[in-house]
Amino acid sequence: MASEVEYESILCVKPDVNVYRIPPRASNRGYRAADWKLDTPDWTGRMRITAKGKVAYIKLEDKVSGELFAQAPVNEYPGIAMETVSDSSRYFVLRIQDDNGRSAFIGVGFGDRGDAFDFNVALQDHFKWVKQENEIKSSQAADSGPKLDLEMFLCFGLLPPPPGGKIAPPPSSNHNTVQPSGGAQTGCLLELDSSNSNTVVQSNPSSDLWGDFSSSASSVSAPAPCQEPSSGNWVQF
Repeated sequence: MASEVEYESILCVKPDVNVYRIPPRASNRGYRAADWKLDTPDWTGRMRITAKGKVAYIKLEDKVSGELFAQAPVNEYPGIAMETVSDSSRYFVLRIQDDNGRSAFIGVGFGDRGDAFDFNVALQDHFKWVKQENEIKSSQAADSGPKLDLEMFLCFGLLPPPPGGKIAPPPSSNHNTVQPSGGAQTGCLLELDSSNSNTVVQSNPSSDLWGDFSSSASSVSAPAPCQEPSSGNWVQF
């Protein structure tokens, strides 16, 4: 698949610019235009700033023929490809490069402060656009990633019971329906009393331990030992 074609656009054109040979930087304090021979520039021409993709190009051209004298590719701003001087707002240091990759540092200056301002703003606007493009691409890449399907997890709590399945009822809390498995009537009564001891109300403290339960049971004919009482007796109880 063919790569996308990048077109060159013009960002700024300034008809008058001066170029100076500059001495090597002696310290980390920065460049100073006062160290250059400002009254005798080494070359004079026009400046044209173009952009191709994300890279800006500062081109120094002949005023009449448009022949290229030198150019400085700028990949970031601020950066080493274009630096300001410490003692003036009209002069800058450019790192120019030829087709073989060789580089050199030169000084450039404008006679008018407005031209220097436009030169700065053109580079600032271009790299502001580059930053926005990078942020948009990063956001799109994040949105295109895999997403967690929350609907799948929400469905777990709404699943119906399996086909043919039955839900067992909760265990009954009514101990009165428990039938004795064997033993004398006294044994059955003790089991009932142990399970319902917290619910029996003694109306007469001086009466028998079984209270009303004994009196109600006395009026009912006692079943034979280990015989299961009839349902009518439990109802009366």
